Amino acid sequence: MDTATAPTSAASLAPRALYEEVAELLRQRIFRRELEPGSWIDELKIADEYGISRTPLREALKVLAAEGLVTMKVRRGAYVTEVSEKDLRDVYHLLSLLEADAAGEVAAHAPASAIAELAALHQELETAQAERDRFFAVNERFHLRLLELADNRWRLQMVSDLRKVMKLNRHHSLFKTGRIEESLAEHRAILAALQARDGALTVQRMREHFASGLEAAT
Repeated sequence: MDTATAPTSAASLAPRALYEEVAELLRQRIFRRELEPGSWIDELKIADEYGISRTPLREALKVLAAEGLVTMKVRRGAYVTEVSEKDLRDVYHLLSLLEADAAGEVAAHAPASAIAELAALHQELETAQAERDRFFAVNERFHLRLLELADNRWRLQMVSDLRKVMKLNRHHSLFKTGRIEESLAEHRAILAALQARDGALTVQRMREHFASGLEAAT
C-alpha cells in the first residue's frame, strides 16, 4: 500500500459511513410511521436532532430517494413517498415474478441443508403468530433468505428495494384481520412444495401468496 494515499482513503470513508448511518435511522423512522407518508422532512430539525451538518443528511436523503422511500420536490425539499394503489399493484407484481422465480430455483437446485434452514425459519414464524412485529420480521427473513439461497445478487437487490417500498403502505396487508393466519397457511404450502422439490408447484404457491397479499393490501 502507498502510505502517502492511506490517510486520504481513510478520511474518505468517514462521511460515507455517517450518511449511511443517517439513512438507516431515517429509514427505520419511516417504517415506524414516525415520518408519515406524504410528510415533509424538516432537514434543519433532523440535522439538529442528530447533531450533524446538512451535508450528510442530504446524502442520506439521496440514498432513500434512490430506494423510493423519499421523493425530492424542486424548491420544496424532501417528502416521505406516498404509495398509491397502482404503486402497490406494480410492486406486488414484480415481487411475485422475482420471488416465485427464486423459489422455483431453490426447490429444484438448493441442497438439503438450505431447505432445512428455510424449514427452521418457518417454524420460527409459526411461533411468532401472536406477536405481530416479530411475525413481520421473521416473515421478511424467510423471504430474503430464500432469495439469498437462489444466489442472484441482482434479483436480491431488486427485491430488497421493492420490499422497502412495500413497507410504505399505510394499511399494511398483515394488519388486516385474519391475514396473519392466511399468510402462515400460504407459507406452509410454499414450504411443502420446497420440501417436495417441486419447482413448478413452488412457483405457483409463491404467486398465490403474493396475490393474496395484494388483495389484503388494497
